[in-house]
Amino acid sequence: MNEKPLTYADAGVSIEAGNALVKAIAPLAKSTSRPGADARLGGFGGFFDVKAAGYSDPLLVAANDGVGTKLKLAIELGRHDGVGIDLVAMCANDLIVQGAEPLFFLDYYASGKLDNSVAVDVVASIAEGCRQAGCALIGGETAEMPGMYSDGDYDLAGFCVGAVERDKVLTGANIMPGDVILGLASSGVHSNGFSLVRRIAADRGWNLAEGFPAADGRSLGEVLLEPTRIYVRPLLPLVQQGRIKGLAHITGGGLIENIPRVLPEGCHSWIAADRWALPLIFAFLQEGGQVAPQEMARTFNCGIGMALIVAEEDVDLVTDSLSAAGETVHEIGAIQEGPRGCTISAEAGTWSAGEAWFAEHNA
Repeated sequence: MNEKPLTYADAGVSIEAGNALVKAIAPLAKSTSRPGADARLGGFGGFFDVKAAGYSDPLLVAANDGVGTKLKLAIELGRHDGVGIDLVAMCANDLIVQGAEPLFFLDYYASGKLDNSVAVDVVASIAEGCRQAGCALIGGETAEMPGMYSDGDYDLAGFCVGAVERDKVLTGANIMPGDVILGLASSGVHSNGFSLVRRIAADRGWNLAEGFPAADGRSLGEVLLEPTRIYVRPLLPLVQQGRIKGLAHITGGGLIENIPRVLPEGCHSWIAADRWALPLIFAFLQEGGQVAPQEMARTFNCGIGMALIVAEEDVDLVTDSLSAAGETVHEIGAIQEGPRGCTISAEAGTWSAGEAWFAEHNA
């Protein structure tokens, strides 16, 4: 019989390491302060003053998400400095599509054994994502759970709350035939489809450390890990001005399944795939996995990270505003009368190596 008194550390959990991490990341959280929150850590909960944020009759909107198996790729490559941006993006972009300004964010970081150097990199990238989205990192949870995760593995989840004035909620109810669909360029694969990405890479034996063509010296792994673009800051003024009728964050399901989610009955979205060039990374994945066009369109964003529906008379103003904010804007389609859904075609062009692989598809 073991007569030694056991401690929490004997079970694999270090309270001291957790305390050291909180101390290390406190300045990171502080850097995300904004009206309504001082973003201090250490209490039992985080406060946010909605009135101080300037709202008079707000509705609160909440979203939570993770990064998916992109985390596995980041862990394998030892690159943790972007996944926190992904985490914030997946939540914050879901708030802006409802017209809401992200106000505050909380994260959940879990591992089998706490590695403070990795954890600080992750939280630093979460703080960077919060700064990009304009929200405060007001708290979170760091869980050390021996036996739950393999050595070196960790998991992330994020929770974001935003606000929108009651009369500014984006419902899509005023979308009508004749409206124009604009697409904002994605930064890459974003945070969807990585189970397929990793399967293709494994089956083909790709060396992720090798340089990728036209990637400014970056490796294939770095291109795949490019953080999700956060669209909040350029879109928020236009949303508040009433210039945007509907927004669709293009995540799992692609354009085909996400745009119809914001359409009223009687409206059908038509997308011309030849209106923008398919980024090379998607052509590379499509060829590497012999992925059918329909599967590509349902799994990946294919170069469009956010879709906007605007009145025809507002197209120039919205395009100019977003371009001035650094976004790449494409006019990718229109709203037509018909059953709620999406048709994608490439009648006159191509997305891949001069071959019209994107056959017409209806959903």
